[in-house]
Amino acid sequence: MNRYWPAKASMLGIWVAAPWAFAHPVVEEINVSGQHSNLLGRSVSASQGVVSQADMEVRAMLRVGEILELVPGMVVTQHSGTGKASQYFLRGFNLDHGTDFATSYDGMPVNMRTHGHGQGYTDLNFIIPETVGTLHYQKGPYYAEVGDFSGAGAATIKSVDTRNQGLLRITGGENQYQRLLATDSVHSGAHDVLWALEYTGYQGPWTDVDEDLEKFNAQLKASHALANGKFRWGLMAYHNSWNSADQIPTRAVQQGMIDELGSIDTSTGGESSRFSVNLGFENEQWLFEAYAIDYRMNLWSNFTYFLDDPEQGDQFEQVDDRRLFGGQARYTLNGNWDDKEIENHFGVQTRWDNIAEVGLYTTRNRSRDGVVRADAVDEASVALYWDNTIAWNKSFKTVLGARYDYFEFEVSDKVGLNTAGIDLSNNSGKASDGISSLKASAIYSLSEHWETYLSAGTGYHSNDARGTTIRIDPNDGSAVDSVDPLVRSLGSEWGVRGHFNKQVNVSAALWYLKLDSELLFVGDAGNTEPSDETERTGIELTAYYRLNERWTLDAEYAYTNAQFTREQPGRDIPGAVKDVLQLGISADFTGGAFASARLRYFGPRPLVETGEVESDTSTVINLKAGYHFERFTLSMDVLNALNSHDHDIDYFYESQLATETVPVEDIHYHPLEPRTVRVSLDMNF
Repeated sequence: MNRYWPAKASMLGIWVAAPWAFAHPVVEEINVSGQHSNLLGRSVSASQGVVSQADMEVRAMLRVGEILELVPGMVVTQHSGTGKASQYFLRGFNLDHGTDFATSYDGMPVNMRTHGHGQGYTDLNFIIPETVGTLHYQKGPYYAEVGDFSGAGAATIKSVDTRNQGLLRITGGENQYQRLLATDSVHSGAHDVLWALEYTGYQGPWTDVDEDLEKFNAQLKASHALANGKFRWGLMAYHNSWNSADQIPTRAVQQGMIDELGSIDTSTGGESSRFSVNLGFENEQWLFEAYAIDYRMNLWSNFTYFLDDPEQGDQFEQVDDRRLFGGQARYTLNGNWDDKEIENHFGVQTRWDNIAEVGLYTTRNRSRDGVVRADAVDEASVALYWDNTIAWNKSFKTVLGARYDYFEFEVSDKVGLNTAGIDLSNNSGKASDGISSLKASAIYSLSEHWETYLSAGTGYHSNDARGTTIRIDPNDGSAVDSVDPLVRSLGSEWGVRGHFNKQVNVSAALWYLKLDSELLFVGDAGNTEPSDETERTGIELTAYYRLNERWTLDAEYAYTNAQFTREQPGRDIPGAVKDVLQLGISADFTGGAFASARLRYFGPRPLVETGEVESDTSTVINLKAGYHFERFTLSMDVLNALNSHDHDIDYFYESQLATETVPVEDIHYHPLEPRTVRVSLDMNF
């Protein structure tokens, strides 16, 4: 491995970007209650679905990012502190902190393009889970309203407009976990105002690092009837600070230098904030959405310890300071053609990232002692899309879609000469690019209980703006090539969905995805770099069975074969998970008692292209139980109930410990957090 790439990847951020975030999935207009709902006649593929607040409430979750594990086949882990964005895996992708999976909340993008830590960085910590109304997911590039970030899939999260009653929730647990939530809504005629406040504190289970997590969230949302539709506006505020227990080298544990809950550098961590305002209006014909976001992050990491600087260490700081502005408009036109029902959507989406600083600094105990690179970036995009649905008869319909995306990048160096004495002004510049995408689906109803789908489409991911204008390597001053701003993907899928007896909901999908350029995670910097062309094929199976009014079972299985099309050497894609299995059971008894249990398994995955080094499997079981009283609810979550010592995540790369004189290639991992118990008391008012 070229050990200079990590710093370049950190600065170039050659990952996936952005303005998809105004997506409006086809299933969004469905009035459904969750994963057991009947989506026959309403879906474009078997890889779409909807999750409700009720689906989330029955699960015990360690982190807020785990709400995305309600997407079948998705695995959510962590390799650093609780305050950092989670790590995501789906369809044979190590998605890093969000690359190739697009996420939005109330019409606002969550993925951050040209980000200080990772392209597509998706931090869900600003979300208060109890305010989530629905999560719509869709996988594959078959949807015209979705653009960047969505090669593996997309999720659209929407908050509730109102609550039937107020909620005060107090949670306490091991390792000084504490959480206080208050939320309610005010009704006045046609007006509804929702508010929510949240505080979370946590020390963590680590032997030599106190996480000192302090997270504050606030949300205010108002909605009222207007012009045969609904107008809404919202304000959100989030601030978080934490210390990190990052991934550790296997040899340090084996040699007794640290235990599995120890750290090499105990001064890493971060702080982040996000403040936003959003507006929206929707009726049967029109959708308008707009937003403004102020976002900041400072992140201190050290993945190689003493590899680059044997005396001071390799700690570095990544900075991101930006304002985001954007929105979308969509018009729906319904009609008839030769007695066939037709629906057309015409949409425009735009986003502007005004990044005051995206930078990389060398640090010691979080104090800067050098600068590698720092830039100001303006990145703007606009997209036009159209999709057409024709119901040819009662059993068969088609969906055709097209979109065009255009990007402009402007990078301005803020450093001049960096600490290495390299003039970075040559990396300033402008770039632009555009790309068109076509999508098509055919849906056939086999019966009132079964439906089958055939879909295909092209899509793309964008690269970090700094990579489009770079000329000089900030590490050694050598000449480097810029990257293509936009990279095409091609996907297809056959699927089937069944729903019967109001009890059983099943689906299966056989899919294929090709990327012209793979974006691979680099463990020794926590970043990604561009690689070669890849192909993925897979199958996904889901089943939800409501046995009766009390008991519910669910099972989700995903298999993926992911490979480079050419030798690297070797054709395995590091971090590509082949097998993912989730099993769940929940019960809601008469009298007020309830309980649930959930198993998550993901299998071994290659850590190098040759497949000679693999991760172990990882299995975790979470339990939840409680009792509803008249106005109170008492519940208990048991996380990692069997106290598994499996790993949350594994990487293979070079690092050097203080006692070593040469670099050593090793597996670096972050363990599952030990079994922990959390108790919550809810009061309704």
